[in-house]
Amino acid sequence: MKLLFERSTPGHRHTLMPEPDVSAPALPEALRRTARPHLPEISEIELGRHYTELAKQTHGVNDGFYPLGSCTMKYNPRVNEGTASLPGFTDIHPLQPASTVQGALAVLAETADLLAEICGMDAVTLQPAAGAHGEYTGLLLIRAYHLHRGDTARTKIIVPDSAHGTNPASAVMAGFTVVSVPSNADGGVDLDALRAAVGPDTAGLMLTNPNTLGLFDPNILEICRIIHEAGGLCYYDGANLNAVMGHVRPGDMGFDCVHVNLHKTFSTPHGGGGPGSGPVGCKAFLAPYLPGPLVREGADGYELFSPEQSVGRVRSFYGNFLVVVRALTYMVMLGAEGLADASAHAVLNANYLLKRLCDTWSVPYGESCMHEFVIDVAPLKAECGVSAMDVAKRMLDFGIHPPTMYFPLIVHEALMVEPTETEPKDELDAFVDMMEAIRTEAHEDAAKLHDAPLACAIGRPDEVGAARNPRLRYVFTDEA
Repeated sequence: MKLLFERSTPGHRHTLMPEPDVSAPALPEALRRTARPHLPEISEIELGRHYTELAKQTHGVNDGFYPLGSCTMKYNPRVNEGTASLPGFTDIHPLQPASTVQGALAVLAETADLLAEICGMDAVTLQPAAGAHGEYTGLLLIRAYHLHRGDTARTKIIVPDSAHGTNPASAVMAGFTVVSVPSNADGGVDLDALRAAVGPDTAGLMLTNPNTLGLFDPNILEICRIIHEAGGLCYYDGANLNAVMGHVRPGDMGFDCVHVNLHKTFSTPHGGGGPGSGPVGCKAFLAPYLPGPLVREGADGYELFSPEQSVGRVRSFYGNFLVVVRALTYMVMLGAEGLADASAHAVLNANYLLKRLCDTWSVPYGESCMHEFVIDVAPLKAECGVSAMDVAKRMLDFGIHPPTMYFPLIVHEALMVEPTETEPKDELDAFVDMMEAIRTEAHEDAAKLHDAPLACAIGRPDEVGAARNPRLRYVFTDEA
C-alpha cells in the first residue's frame, strides 16, 4: 500500500483552521526553518481510507487466534476501556494535591493490595512501566538489600538456560554478573548444577515458574531453599503468572520479590496497544527499598510517601495509571474465583492442544503442560526441509497469528504455543486442523511453505537485510 507521502497531492486539504485571534510570536532567526516541512497533502477521505487500509492489514486478538507463547495475548474486555475513560481518571494531573485525587490514589492502593495478595507478597510498587522494567526494579531491591547489610561480595545472579532473554539483560543492567545453569532432562532446573553454582558471591536467582517450556518445576521449594541457604534471594519472573493465578502464589513457593505483567495476566493492552505495566511486589524485609512514592492510608485519607532506604524513582510519577485502572477493573469484575477460573481454563486449553498435536508433532518436554507448550519442528525439518519459520509464515495465510518462534533457545526449531482462557474449543480445533494441513503440505509441497505467506499484503521479507540495512524514514525526491 502507499504511504501517506506517496498519496500526497499538492493542494489537497482536509482541515479548515480558523484564523488565529492572537498575533504570531516573533521567533529568533536561528530557530526558523530554512525550508518548508515535508507534510503530506491529502483530503479527509484519502486520510480515512489510508488508516482503514492499515487497520485491515493488522492482526490482533479481535481478528483471530493469537497463540503467542509467553506473552499471553489476552482479550481486553471492553469494560476495562470504559472504566479507564472516565473523566475522573483522564482529566487529572499527577502534580495535583493528594487531597484532590483521593479516588485515583484509592485505585493505586487497592490494586497494590490485590496484587500483593495474589502473589503472596507484603508490599507492591506500581511504578515500573513494563515487565523488563519490573525485573530491573526487583534486582535493584536485591542489590540494595545486600549492600545495606555490607555484603558487597554478592555480585552474581543465577539464571536458568530456559529463562526469558530479558532476565540476563536486566541482571547486567542492575550491575550483576550472570551465571547460567542448565535444564535437566525433564525441562526443569538441574539441581546439581544449581548447587555447584551457588556460593558466597550469589546475590540471587531469577526464575519463571512455570518456565518457558510450560512446565511447573516440581523442585521449586528445593530450588528456593538452595538459594536461601547460600545467602541469596529469589526473584520470580511473573510473565507466566496466568498459569497459576489464584491457585499458587510465588511468595508461598519461597520467592522474595516478583514482577507481574499487567498486559499479560490482567488483560490490559499489549504491544502497540500499550503502554505496559510491570508492578513489583516484595516481602516485608525488602519493602524499605521500594521506589517511591507509594500510597498509604493516613489520618486524612490516602497520602504519598517514600521509604527511607528507597532505591529512588524508576519512573516519573506513579506508573502508567490508566493501565492500572484497567487491571483493577479486571480483578474486581472477576473476583478471586474468576481469576482462578481464568488460569484453570488457560491450562485446560493448552493441554487440549498439546494432546491433539503430540501424535503428529514433536513435543519434546512433558506429556502435560501448564499454560503453554513447545513444539519442536526439527524432525519435520529433517524430513522435508521445512523450518519453524516456514510453518509460522504459512500460519498467516490461515488468518492465525504465529506463536513465538525459536524460543526457548534450548529447543532449536521451537514454536511456543499459548492459547489463552477465552479461546473456545472450535477455535482450538481449527488451529489443530491448520497444523495438520501445514504438516501435509510440508510433505507434499515444501516449496509452498518456503514461499509463505502467499495471501498477505506483504510476502516473505528479507529479514536479515532489513535488520542490517533498515529504512527508517521516507526519502523525498529533493533529498535523494
